[in-house]
Amino acid sequence: MAGAMSAKARIVILGGGFGGIAAARALRHADAEILLIDRRNHHIFQPLLYQVATAVLSSAEIAAPIRQLEVGQRNLSVLLAEVTGANLAERTIEASAPGSGVHKVPFDYLVVATGSRPSYFGHDEFARHAPGLKNLNDAEAIRTKILGAFEKADATDDEGERERLMTFVLVGAGPTGVELAASLAHLVKTTLRNNFRHIDPAKARIVLLDGAGRVLPTFSARASRDVARRLDKLGVKVMTGVKVETVDENGVIAGGSRIPSATVLWTAGVEASPIPRMLGTPTDRAGRALVDSLLRIAPGVFVVGDAASFTQDGHPVPGVAQAAIQEGRYVGELIVNALEGRAAKPFRYFDLGNMAVVGKNYAVLQRGMLLTSGFLTWLVWAFVHILSLPQLQNRLRVQRQWLWSYLTGQRGSRLISETSTT
Repeated sequence: MAGAMSAKARIVILGGGFGGIAAARALRHADAEILLIDRRNHHIFQPLLYQVATAVLSSAEIAAPIRQLEVGQRNLSVLLAEVTGANLAERTIEASAPGSGVHKVPFDYLVVATGSRPSYFGHDEFARHAPGLKNLNDAEAIRTKILGAFEKADATDDEGERERLMTFVLVGAGPTGVELAASLAHLVKTTLRNNFRHIDPAKARIVLLDGAGRVLPTFSARASRDVARRLDKLGVKVMTGVKVETVDENGVIAGGSRIPSATVLWTAGVEASPIPRMLGTPTDRAGRALVDSLLRIAPGVFVVGDAASFTQDGHPVPGVAQAAIQEGRYVGELIVNALEGRAAKPFRYFDLGNMAVVGKNYAVLQRGMLLTSGFLTWLVWAFVHILSLPQLQNRLRVQRQWLWSYLTGQRGSRLISETSTT
Protein backbone atom coordinates (compact mmCIF):
# COMPACT_ATOMS: atom_id res chain seq x y z
CA MET A 1 0.00 0.00 0.00
CA ALA A 2 2.88 2.35 0.74
CA GLY A 3 4.13 2.07 -2.82
CA ALA A 4 0.72 2.96 -4.20
CA MET A 5 0.92 6.47 -2.74
CA SER A 6 2.71 9.33 -4.50
CA ALA A 7 5.08 12.04 -3.22
CA LYS A 8 2.08 14.22 -2.44
CA ALA A 9 0.98 14.64 1.17
CA ARG A 10 -0.46 11.36 2.44
CA ILE A 11 -3.67 11.72 4.45
CA VAL A 12 -5.17 8.67 6.11
CA ILE A 13 -8.71 8.76 7.51
CA LEU A 14 -9.81 5.98 9.85
CA GLY A 15 -13.57 5.47 9.82
CA GLY A 16 -16.33 6.09 7.30
CA GLY A 17 -18.89 7.53 9.70
CA PHE A 18 -20.10 11.13 9.89
CA GLY A 19 -16.73 12.56 10.93
CA GLY A 20 -14.62 10.58 8.45
CA ILE A 21 -16.91 11.31 5.51
CA ALA A 22 -17.03 15.03 6.38
CA ALA A 23 -13.23 15.18 6.55
CA ALA A 24 -12.86 13.37 3.22
CA ARG A 25 -15.28 15.73 1.48
CA ALA A 26 -13.56 18.80 2.93
CA LEU A 27 -10.33 17.50 1.36
CA ARG A 28 -11.78 16.96 -2.12
CA HIS A 29 -9.73 19.79 -3.66
CA ALA A 30 -6.56 19.16 -1.65
CA ASP A 31 -3.31 18.48 -3.49
CA ALA A 32 -2.87 15.22 -1.59
CA GLU A 33 -3.46 11.48 -1.69
CA ILE A 34 -6.24 10.49 0.69
CA LEU A 35 -6.89 6.96 1.92
CA LEU A 36 -10.07 6.20 3.87
CA ILE A 37 -9.96 2.94 5.83
CA ASP A 38 -13.02 1.23 7.29
CA ARG A 39 -13.81 -2.36 8.19
CA ARG A 40 -17.28 -1.93 6.65
CA ASN A 41 -17.96 -0.95 3.06
CA HIS A 42 -20.86 1.33 3.94
CA HIS A 43 -21.69 4.54 5.76
CA ILE A 44 -24.67 4.28 8.11
CA PHE A 45 -27.10 7.08 8.93
CA GLN A 46 -27.13 6.10 12.60
CA PRO A 47 -29.99 8.37 13.79
CA LEU A 48 -32.43 6.08 11.93
CA LEU A 49 -30.97 2.71 13.02
CA TYR A 50 -33.83 2.31 15.48
CA GLN A 51 -36.27 2.36 12.55
CA VAL A 52 -34.47 -0.60 10.99
CA ALA A 53 -34.68 -2.36 14.37
CA THR A 54 -38.45 -1.78 14.50
CA ALA A 55 -39.14 -2.69 10.84
CA VAL A 56 -39.97 0.82 9.58
CA LEU A 57 -37.05 0.89 7.16
CA SER A 58 -34.68 -1.60 5.58
CA SER A 59 -30.91 -1.48 5.99
CA ALA A 60 -30.35 -0.32 2.40
CA GLU A 61 -32.54 2.73 2.98
CA ILE A 62 -30.23 4.27 5.60
CA ALA A 63 -26.82 3.16 4.30
CA ALA A 64 -24.63 3.92 1.30
CA PRO A 65 -21.38 2.39 0.00
CA ILE A 66 -18.31 4.33 1.10
CA ARG A 67 -16.57 3.49 -2.16
CA GLN A 68 -19.09 5.70 -3.97
CA LEU A 69 -16.98 8.63 -2.74
CA GLU A 70 -14.27 7.64 -5.22
CA VAL A 71 -16.59 8.43 -8.13
CA GLY A 72 -16.66 12.15 -7.41
CA GLN A 73 -13.34 12.60 -5.62
CA ARG A 74 -10.28 11.67 -7.64
CA ASN A 75 -7.79 12.22 -4.81
CA LEU A 76 -9.51 9.64 -2.59
CA SER A 77 -9.05 5.87 -2.32
CA VAL A 78 -10.91 3.45 -0.04
CA LEU A 79 -9.47 0.41 1.73
CA LEU A 80 -11.76 -2.19 3.27
CA ALA A 81 -9.71 -3.24 6.29
CA GLU A 82 -9.55 -3.27 10.08
CA VAL A 83 -6.92 -1.23 11.89
CA THR A 84 -4.73 -3.54 13.97
CA GLY A 85 -1.86 -1.28 15.00
CA ALA A 86 -0.43 2.21 14.95
CA ASN A 87 2.98 3.81 15.40
CA LEU A 88 2.80 7.58 15.69
CA ALA A 89 6.59 7.88 15.93
CA GLU A 90 7.04 6.12 12.58
CA ARG A 91 3.76 7.67 11.31
CA THR A 92 2.33 4.39 10.10
CA ILE A 93 -0.93 2.50 10.49
CA GLU A 94 -1.32 -1.27 10.23
CA ALA A 95 -4.56 -2.49 8.67
CA SER A 96 -5.68 -6.05 7.99
CA ALA A 97 -7.58 -6.41 4.73
CA PRO A 98 -9.61 -9.52 3.79
CA GLY A 99 -7.62 -11.72 1.42
CA SER A 100 -4.55 -9.51 1.26
CA GLY A 101 -3.07 -9.61 4.74
CA VAL A 102 -1.71 -6.70 6.76
CA HIS A 103 -0.95 -3.39 5.07
CA LYS A 104 1.56 -0.97 6.58
CA VAL A 105 0.18 2.44 5.62
CA PRO A 106 2.36 5.57 6.00
CA PHE A 107 0.80 8.95 6.62
CA ASP A 108 1.67 12.62 6.86
CA TYR A 109 -1.70 13.45 8.37
CA LEU A 110 -3.98 11.08 10.27
CA VAL A 111 -7.68 11.64 11.02
CA VAL A 112 -9.17 9.21 13.53
CA ALA A 113 -12.96 9.05 13.20
CA THR A 114 -13.62 5.53 14.46
CA GLY A 115 -16.79 6.29 16.41
CA SER A 116 -18.09 4.45 19.43
CA ARG A 117 -19.52 1.16 20.67
CA PRO A 118 -22.04 0.30 23.41
CA SER A 119 -20.78 0.69 26.96
CA TYR A 120 -22.01 -1.69 29.64
CA PHE A 121 -20.29 0.26 32.41
CA GLY A 122 -18.06 -2.58 33.54
CA HIS A 123 -20.65 -5.31 33.02
CA ASP A 124 -19.66 -6.63 29.61
CA GLU A 125 -21.41 -9.90 30.46
CA PHE A 126 -24.71 -8.05 29.88
CA ALA A 127 -23.93 -7.83 26.15
CA ARG A 128 -24.81 -11.48 25.57
CA HIS A 129 -28.43 -10.91 26.59
CA ALA A 130 -28.85 -7.17 25.92
CA PRO A 131 -27.61 -6.19 22.44
CA GLY A 132 -26.77 -2.59 21.68
CA LEU A 133 -27.67 -0.62 18.56
CA LYS A 134 -24.64 0.72 16.70
CA ASN A 135 -24.62 -0.89 13.24
CA LEU A 136 -26.79 -2.61 10.65
CA ASN A 137 -26.11 -6.08 12.04
CA ASP A 138 -27.30 -4.90 15.46
CA ALA A 139 -30.46 -3.40 14.00
CA GLU A 140 -31.33 -6.49 11.97
CA ALA A 141 -30.63 -8.78 14.93
CA ILE A 142 -32.88 -6.69 17.18
CA ARG A 143 -35.65 -6.71 14.56
CA THR A 144 -35.38 -10.49 14.35
CA LYS A 145 -35.42 -10.76 18.15
CA ILE A 146 -38.54 -8.58 18.44
CA LEU A 147 -40.53 -10.22 15.66
CA GLY A 148 -39.35 -13.69 16.71
CA ALA A 149 -40.64 -13.08 20.23
CA PHE A 150 -44.19 -12.60 18.89
CA GLU A 151 -43.93 -15.72 16.75
CA LYS A 152 -42.88 -17.75 19.80
CA ALA A 153 -45.61 -16.17 21.93
CA ASP A 154 -48.22 -17.12 19.34
CA ALA A 155 -46.99 -20.73 19.33
CA THR A 156 -46.90 -21.38 23.09
CA ASP A 157 -49.76 -22.33 25.41
CA ASP A 158 -47.80 -21.40 28.54
CA GLU A 159 -49.28 -18.10 29.74
CA GLY A 160 -46.26 -17.27 31.89
CA GLU A 161 -43.88 -17.82 28.99
CA ARG A 162 -46.16 -15.87 26.67
CA GLU A 163 -46.08 -12.91 29.03
CA ARG A 164 -42.27 -13.08 29.24
CA LEU A 165 -41.99 -13.23 25.45
CA MET A 166 -44.27 -10.20 25.09
CA THR A 167 -42.32 -8.08 27.58
CA PHE A 168 -39.64 -5.81 26.11
CA VAL A 169 -37.15 -4.04 28.34
CA LEU A 170 -35.01 -1.14 27.12
CA VAL A 171 -32.14 -0.05 29.34
CA GLY A 172 -31.31 3.62 28.84
CA ALA A 173 -33.76 6.52 28.41
CA GLY A 174 -31.66 8.84 26.29
CA PRO A 175 -32.75 9.78 22.74
CA THR A 176 -32.06 6.30 21.32
CA GLY A 177 -33.99 4.54 24.09
CA VAL A 178 -36.92 6.95 23.89
CA GLU A 179 -37.16 6.74 20.09
CA LEU A 180 -36.82 2.96 20.06
CA ALA A 181 -39.46 2.53 22.78
CA ALA A 182 -41.95 4.81 21.00
CA SER A 183 -41.41 3.11 17.64
CA LEU A 184 -41.80 -0.31 19.25
CA ALA A 185 -45.06 0.82 20.85
CA HIS A 186 -46.42 1.82 17.44
CA LEU A 187 -45.30 -1.51 15.97
CA VAL A 188 -47.19 -3.59 18.55
CA LYS A 189 -50.33 -1.45 18.70
CA THR A 190 -50.78 -0.68 15.00
CA THR A 191 -48.62 -2.61 12.56
CA LEU A 192 -48.98 -6.06 14.14
CA ARG A 193 -52.63 -5.68 15.02
CA ASN A 194 -54.72 -8.61 13.71
CA ASN A 195 -51.59 -10.40 12.49
CA PHE A 196 -51.86 -13.22 15.02
CA ARG A 197 -54.67 -15.61 15.93
CA HIS A 198 -53.67 -16.56 19.48
CA ILE A 199 -52.16 -13.35 20.88
CA ASP A 200 -52.92 -9.64 20.87
CA PRO A 201 -49.64 -7.79 20.19
CA ALA A 202 -51.16 -4.60 21.62
CA LYS A 203 -50.98 -6.25 25.06
CA ALA A 204 -47.21 -6.37 24.88
CA ARG A 205 -45.44 -4.69 27.77
CA ILE A 206 -42.70 -2.17 26.99
CA VAL A 207 -40.51 -1.03 29.90
CA LEU A 208 -37.97 1.79 29.64
CA LEU A 209 -35.39 1.85 32.45
CA ASP A 210 -32.79 4.44 33.42
CA GLY A 211 -30.63 5.11 36.44
CA ALA A 212 -31.09 8.87 35.98
CA GLY A 213 -34.01 10.65 37.56
CA ARG A 214 -35.80 11.33 34.28
CA VAL A 215 -35.94 10.47 30.61
CA LEU A 216 -33.80 12.50 28.19
CA PRO A 217 -31.53 13.78 30.99
CA THR A 218 -29.59 16.00 28.54
CA PHE A 219 -32.81 17.92 27.77
CA SER A 220 -34.58 20.35 30.10
CA ALA A 221 -36.77 19.08 32.94
CA ARG A 222 -39.83 20.39 31.10
CA ALA A 223 -38.95 18.49 27.93
CA SER A 224 -38.38 15.34 29.97
CA ARG A 225 -41.79 15.64 31.62
CA ASP A 226 -43.54 16.17 28.29
CA VAL A 227 -41.79 13.19 26.72
CA ALA A 228 -42.54 10.98 29.74
CA ARG A 229 -46.23 11.82 29.43
CA ARG A 230 -46.12 11.09 25.72
CA LEU A 231 -44.50 7.70 26.33
CA ASP A 232 -47.15 6.90 28.93
CA LYS A 233 -49.88 7.61 26.36
CA LEU A 234 -48.14 5.22 23.97
CA GLY A 235 -48.23 2.50 26.61
CA VAL A 236 -44.54 2.59 27.56
CA LYS A 237 -43.87 2.09 31.27
CA VAL A 238 -41.05 4.42 32.29
CA MET A 239 -38.97 3.53 35.34
CA THR A 240 -36.29 6.10 36.20
CA GLY A 241 -33.92 6.24 39.13
CA VAL A 242 -33.45 2.46 39.06
CA LYS A 243 -30.15 0.70 38.56
CA VAL A 244 -29.92 -2.45 36.44
CA GLU A 245 -28.18 -5.06 38.54
CA THR A 246 -28.43 -8.19 36.38
CA VAL A 247 -29.25 -9.03 32.78
CA ASP A 248 -29.68 -12.70 31.88
CA GLU A 249 -31.71 -15.02 29.66
CA ASN A 250 -34.73 -14.57 31.92
CA GLY A 251 -34.81 -10.77 31.89
CA VAL A 252 -33.41 -8.09 34.19
CA ILE A 253 -33.16 -7.30 37.86
CA ALA A 254 -33.54 -3.56 38.37
CA GLY A 255 -34.06 -1.73 41.62
CA GLY A 256 -34.12 -5.07 43.44
CA SER A 257 -37.02 -6.47 41.37
CA ARG A 258 -36.95 -8.93 38.52
CA ILE A 259 -38.69 -8.10 35.24
CA PRO A 260 -39.14 -11.33 33.24
CA SER A 261 -38.38 -10.64 29.57
CA ALA A 262 -37.09 -12.49 26.52
CA THR A 263 -36.00 -9.25 24.83
CA VAL A 264 -33.70 -6.83 26.63
CA LEU A 265 -32.14 -4.04 24.56
CA TRP A 266 -29.24 -1.85 25.65
CA THR A 267 -29.48 1.88 24.87
CA ALA A 268 -27.73 3.14 27.99
CA GLY A 269 -24.43 4.55 26.82
CA VAL A 270 -21.41 4.36 24.57
CA GLU A 271 -17.64 4.32 24.78
CA ALA A 272 -15.03 5.10 22.15
CA SER A 273 -13.71 2.43 19.82
CA PRO A 274 -10.38 0.85 20.89
CA ILE A 275 -8.38 2.93 18.40
CA PRO A 276 -7.65 6.00 20.61
CA ARG A 277 -6.14 3.75 23.30
CA MET A 278 -4.22 1.90 20.58
CA LEU A 279 -2.59 5.21 19.68
CA GLY A 280 -1.22 5.51 23.21
CA THR A 281 -2.77 8.93 23.78
CA PRO A 282 -4.45 10.07 27.05
CA THR A 283 -8.17 9.29 27.13
CA ASP A 284 -11.17 9.97 29.34
CA ARG A 285 -13.13 7.29 31.20
CA ALA A 286 -15.10 6.45 28.05
CA GLY A 287 -11.89 5.88 26.06
CA ARG A 288 -12.15 9.11 24.06
CA ALA A 289 -8.91 10.83 23.12
CA LEU A 290 -8.25 14.12 24.91
CA VAL A 291 -7.71 16.59 22.07
CA ASP A 292 -6.47 20.18 22.00
CA SER A 293 -8.18 23.24 20.50
CA LEU A 294 -7.23 22.03 17.00
CA LEU A 295 -8.63 18.53 17.72
CA ARG A 296 -5.08 17.14 17.75
CA ILE A 297 -3.34 14.58 19.92
CA ALA A 298 0.02 15.04 18.17
CA PRO A 299 1.32 17.10 15.23
CA GLY A 300 -0.67 16.09 12.16
CA VAL A 301 -2.77 13.56 14.12
CA PHE A 302 -6.43 14.47 14.70
CA VAL A 303 -9.33 12.75 16.45
CA VAL A 304 -12.98 13.67 15.76
CA GLY A 305 -16.51 12.59 16.59
CA ASP A 306 -17.30 10.02 19.27
CA ALA A 307 -13.60 9.07 19.46
CA ALA A 308 -12.68 12.56 20.71
CA SER A 309 -13.19 14.32 24.04
CA PHE A 310 -13.34 18.07 23.44
CA THR A 311 -14.42 20.68 25.98
CA GLN A 312 -15.79 24.05 24.91
CA ASP A 313 -16.67 26.82 27.36
CA GLY A 314 -16.40 24.37 30.22
CA HIS A 315 -18.81 21.85 28.70
CA PRO A 316 -18.06 18.69 26.71
CA VAL A 317 -19.15 18.75 23.08
CA PRO A 318 -21.92 16.13 22.80
CA GLY A 319 -21.45 12.88 20.91
CA VAL A 320 -24.01 13.63 18.21
CA ALA A 321 -23.90 13.48 14.43
CA GLN A 322 -23.68 17.26 13.98
CA ALA A 323 -20.64 17.48 16.24
CA ALA A 324 -18.86 14.73 14.28
CA ILE A 325 -19.71 16.40 10.96
CA GLN A 326 -18.49 19.83 12.12
CA GLU A 327 -15.30 18.36 13.58
CA GLY A 328 -14.56 16.29 10.49
CA ARG A 329 -15.15 19.25 8.18
CA TYR A 330 -12.98 21.48 10.37
CA VAL A 331 -10.05 19.04 10.36
CA GLY A 332 -10.29 18.60 6.58
CA GLU A 333 -10.21 22.35 6.07
CA LEU A 334 -7.40 22.70 8.62
CA ILE A 335 -5.24 20.21 6.69
CA VAL A 336 -5.94 22.06 3.44
CA ASN A 337 -4.85 25.31 5.10
CA ALA A 338 -1.70 23.63 6.43
CA LEU A 339 -0.82 22.33 2.96
CA GLU A 340 -1.25 25.84 1.56
CA GLY A 341 0.66 27.53 4.37
CA ARG A 342 -2.26 29.20 6.13
CA ALA A 343 -2.63 29.42 9.90
CA ALA A 344 -5.31 27.48 11.75
CA LYS A 345 -8.03 28.84 14.03
CA PRO A 346 -9.26 26.83 17.04
CA PHE A 347 -12.32 24.66 16.55
CA ARG A 348 -15.70 26.04 17.67
CA TYR A 349 -18.76 23.84 17.85
CA PHE A 350 -22.03 25.43 16.75
CA ASP A 351 -24.89 23.81 18.61
CA LEU A 352 -27.85 23.20 16.29
CA GLY A 353 -29.92 21.78 19.14
CA ASN A 354 -31.02 18.35 20.28
CA MET A 355 -33.98 16.51 18.79
CA ALA A 356 -35.88 13.36 19.65
CA VAL A 357 -38.95 11.91 17.97
CA VAL A 358 -41.50 10.18 20.18
CA GLY A 359 -43.80 8.21 17.91
CA LYS A 360 -46.11 9.52 15.22
CA ASN A 361 -46.68 13.28 14.97
CA TYR A 362 -44.55 14.24 17.97
CA ALA A 363 -40.96 15.37 18.36
CA VAL A 364 -39.10 17.63 20.76
CA LEU A 365 -36.38 20.15 19.87
CA GLN A 366 -34.23 22.03 22.32
CA ARG A 367 -31.54 24.60 21.56
CA GLY A 368 -30.44 26.70 24.49
CA MET A 369 -33.55 28.29 25.97
CA LEU A 370 -35.63 27.42 22.92
CA LEU A 371 -37.92 24.42 23.41
CA THR A 372 -40.52 23.28 20.89
CA SER A 373 -42.51 20.09 20.59
CA GLY A 374 -45.47 18.60 18.78
CA PHE A 375 -46.53 18.04 15.18
CA LEU A 376 -44.68 20.94 13.55
CA THR A 377 -41.47 19.94 15.32
CA TRP A 378 -42.04 16.40 14.09
CA LEU A 379 -42.29 17.72 10.52
CA VAL A 380 -39.02 19.62 11.00
CA TRP A 381 -37.39 16.44 12.34
CA ALA A 382 -38.59 14.45 9.30
CA PHE A 383 -37.43 17.13 6.85
CA VAL A 384 -33.97 17.46 8.45
CA HIS A 385 -33.42 13.70 8.55
CA ILE A 386 -34.48 13.15 4.94
CA LEU A 387 -32.12 15.89 3.75
CA SER A 388 -29.29 14.43 5.84
CA LEU A 389 -29.43 10.95 4.32
CA PRO A 390 -26.26 10.08 2.37
CA GLN A 391 -27.66 9.71 -1.17
CA LEU A 392 -30.63 10.87 -3.23
CA GLN A 393 -31.92 7.32 -3.59
CA ASN A 394 -31.93 6.98 0.23
CA ARG A 395 -33.97 10.15 0.53
CA LEU A 396 -36.52 9.04 -2.05
CA ARG A 397 -36.88 5.56 -0.55
CA VAL A 398 -37.25 6.80 3.02
CA GLN A 399 -39.71 9.50 2.02
CA ARG A 400 -41.84 6.94 0.19
CA GLN A 401 -41.71 4.40 3.02
CA TRP A 402 -42.51 6.99 5.69
CA LEU A 403 -45.53 8.18 3.71
CA TRP A 404 -46.80 4.62 3.30
CA SER A 405 -46.31 3.87 6.98
CA TYR A 406 -47.94 7.15 8.01
CA LEU A 407 -51.05 6.52 5.91
CA THR A 408 -51.47 2.79 6.55
CA GLY A 409 -49.66 2.07 9.80
CA GLN A 410 -47.83 -0.75 8.04
CA ARG A 411 -44.08 -1.25 7.96
CA GLY A 412 -42.17 -2.53 4.96
CA SER A 413 -39.33 -4.54 6.50
CA ARG A 414 -40.87 -7.09 8.86
CA LEU A 415 -38.37 -9.80 7.99
CA ILE A 416 -36.91 -12.34 10.38
CA SER A 417 -33.38 -13.18 9.35
CA GLU A 418 -32.76 -16.89 8.92
CA THR A 419 -29.15 -16.52 10.06
CA SER A 420 -29.90 -14.59 13.26
CA THR A 421 -30.79 -16.21 16.52
CA THR A 422 -34.07 -15.38 18.15
